[in-house]
Amino acid sequence: QAAASAVVTRRAPFALAPRSSSNARRRPRLVLASRAAAAAADVAVTSTTRPAVVILPGLGNCSEDYEPFAAELEARGFSATTARVARPDWLRNAAGLTSAAYWRGTLEPRPTVDWYLERIAAAVIEAKAASGSSRVTICAHSAGGWMARVYLKDFGVTDVASFVSLGSPLNAVPKGVRGVVDQTRGILTYVEANCAPADELGIPVTCIAGKWLEGTETFSGVDEAGRFLVGQGYKQVCGSAAAWGDGITPVAAAHLQGAENVTLEGVFHSPVGSSPSRPWYGTPEVLDQWVDKLRSAA
Repeated sequence: QAAASAVVTRRAPFALAPRSSSNARRRPRLVLASRAAAAAADVAVTSTTRPAVVILPGLGNCSEDYEPFAAELEARGFSATTARVARPDWLRNAAGLTSAAYWRGTLEPRPTVDWYLERIAAAVIEAKAASGSSRVTICAHSAGGWMARVYLKDFGVTDVASFVSLGSPLNAVPKGVRGVVDQTRGILTYVEANCAPADELGIPVTCIAGKWLEGTETFSGVDEAGRFLVGQGYKQVCGSAAAWGDGITPVAAAHLQGAENVTLEGVFHSPVGSSPSRPWYGTPEVLDQWVDKLRSAA
């Protein structure tokens, strides 16, 4: 029985080891690709240890989208490393289309996202070398959150001090809801069933959600068109259009039982499309509200 979640609301101004066919929580040996080892060798260990943060990009994003966020963390005394992801890399996920499980809606994360797990592993090596720290905090945005859970499931937490998710869909898509199609084709159902609960990982877990726009079930005119469209997106994730969220991920889907769950008022989903009037999780004024979660296990 998972412990009740702590909920906080704040207001804003490489090659991988073969996949096991079993659903058991096994931890296969990670065989690092040569480029991951080369990346580590190219980074000199600093004389002063700094808290290491590995930033994981969200679906459709690239590493460069997080450069201002990483720079802000560096200015605050962290050593920030972003997993190396280019926008075209996401096309690799189309490999799942060749699996019968995709069409049945029972797709598992691996091997479809093995490429992303490899990028996480390389970033962890690079971050440890650059910071002088023996462990890192994984800070995962959007879909990077559930992929981080898969990484922690298969490769453990030896190198990980804590896990923070930002607007990540972390719960299975409700079944049997009219008009809802699981866009992960079963992956989130697998993650929920097979990845360790937050309070069993053995590290601090913080799940941060943004409360930027409330969706609506019905279209009631041009003035409400935005809320209606956003609501239809929320519905595909949590089963209801009448929900609050960050414009992409509803609050309910971004919180995980057993974690410390934080809701930030007025916070938008992504660095892409953010602005001074539409801040995202990494905007400095918003970061002020949760940056302590990156330091807690440093």
